[in-house]
This record gives sequence, structure tokens and C-alpha cells, in this order.
Amino acid sequence: MPQNWSSHPLRVRYQETDQMGVVYHANYLNWFEIGRTEWIRTRGMTYEDLEKRGLLLPLTDAEIKFRLPARYDDQITIYTKMIEYSNIRVRFSSEIRRNSNKETGASPLEADQSLFIEPTGELLVSGETRHVWVNRDWKAARIDKQAPDLFKLLIGDQAGSSD
Repeated sequence: MPQNWSSHPLRVRYQETDQMGVVYHANYLNWFEIGRTEWIRTRGMTYEDLEKRGLLLPLTDAEIKFRLPARYDDQITIYTKMIEYSNIRVRFSSEIRRNSNKETGASPLEADQSLFIEPTGELLVSGETRHVWVNRDWKAARIDKQAPDLFKLLIGDQAGSSD
């Protein structure tokens, strides 16, 4: 069963744009991280909860496809879902979409951190990030052994593979 997307709305700030008037490319990675953080929050925990248990989740690989630019004051939504996991690895898919309500002056999506099936809005950027669970000594850590309760919260009712 595929996991639902989580969403987190943002308004593009002036400081996030470059001289060409579009969002500077590195900011999309920041937004992907915000999306992952909020995705974890929708599972009832925070990164701090993971760190208190001695678990870290560093980025090992990132892939981004730029389709259309976001611009200052655009209302966007970060969509995130986990698409693959094991006891020591996890892969997320992210999309940045422009909300269609900018012309009306409406506020960003009210359903902050909501879960639903499909993203809406104009697709600007998509990508994936891969991560590995490590302990504070940066040694691979099996989350299912070190924190089985957190592992269960993260995976929900998905079936996964073992490493």
C-alpha cells in the first residue's frame, strides 16, 4: 500500500530568489528538508525525538528535476512521501508545486501537514533524497532494533525489506 503524501505550504520569500528573479536552486533542497521534517512530524514525532534516541538520518544522495521556476511571493506547497525503506535506509520523494490560488490572494493551504493521496497545483520541481540511519558515532544503525516503536510509526502499515 503506497504511503500518502504530506503537505506543507510556504510563501516564497524575497531572500530566496536570485538576480534573475527566481528561487535560487539550492533553496529547493532546503524545502525538501522542511518537507521531510514535517513528514516525520505527521507520524507523531520530531527529528529531536530521533536524536534523543541516538539516531541520525544523514542525506546520502539527492536528485532534483527543475521544470518551472518559483518566484517571489508565490504560494507553494512542499509534498513529501516515503517511497522506499529498509531497516537502515530510507528514500523520500518530494514535489514543489505552485498553488493555484495566488491570483485570489487567498492564504496558503490551510491543511498544513495534512495527509492525502495526490498533490495538486502546478509542478515546479520534483526529486528524491536517500538517507541512511546512523548512530552518534556515524555507524550504520538498524532502526528496527534500536527503536522498534519509532520504526513502526515511520513505516505505518507498509511492508518493507530487511537489510
